[in-house]
Amino acid sequence: MDILPAIDLREGCCVRLIQGDYERQITYGDDPVVQAQDFEAAGAIWLHLVDLDGARRGELHNLEVLKAIREKTGLNIEAGGGIRTEESVKILLDAGINRVIIGTKALKEPKWFEKLIHRYPHKIVLGLDARGGRVATGGWLDTSEVTVEQMAKGVNDWPLAAVIYTDIARDGMLGGPDLDATGRLAQSCRVPIIASGGVGELTDIEQLARLPITGIIVGRALYEGKFSLTEALAAVRGL
Repeated sequence: MDILPAIDLREGCCVRLIQGDYERQITYGDDPVVQAQDFEAAGAIWLHLVDLDGARRGELHNLEVLKAIREKTGLNIEAGGGIRTEESVKILLDAGINRVIIGTKALKEPKWFEKLIHRYPHKIVLGLDARGGRVATGGWLDTSEVTVEQMAKGVNDWPLAAVIYTDIARDGMLGGPDLDATGRLAQSCRVPIIASGGVGELTDIEQLARLPITGIIVGRALYEGKFSLTEALAAVRGL
């Protein structure tokens, strides 16, 4: 079980969006490199990076920040946001990013996505961002008619690195994750599941860690001192 501290980038700053709303932004710092180094010093092995500008624009935007974090830390990094082409995937992998997260393009062009996964086995992560049980796309701005379960079942036999499941309604709210939905998804999907959204206290970490998932992404709770990364890692190890 991995705890993945999150850095969401917007115009080079560390931010969080409340329920995925670009008009409800909280800015936590203007030096994401230092923040990543702090996470590493606290014991993190993985870092979850999202280029919010890229997600909204449909293209890489904070690439230089990602490269700086890669060069100045020893963290394993998964990164996403605005990945719409194989060229963007190659740019990130060539820059030393360990796993690339794709959401919108995977839903809109599943055949392209399947070919990409087989071309880069265990290097691609499917980002399943959900609103009301249905997959959200376009940087969380649009909601499709495809359910999370439908999307997950369709990739069961593909060499994905993982599936990240985010409940947008809970993201950034600190009110607790959707344990039932996360558990159902994990039991129905053979691909490793990483849970994201809603974690607000250590008991959330402990409850998620009892599910058949491989990772937990934590953002706002760390930035606002609800608990420390060291405490989160200890809680998982204690189980």
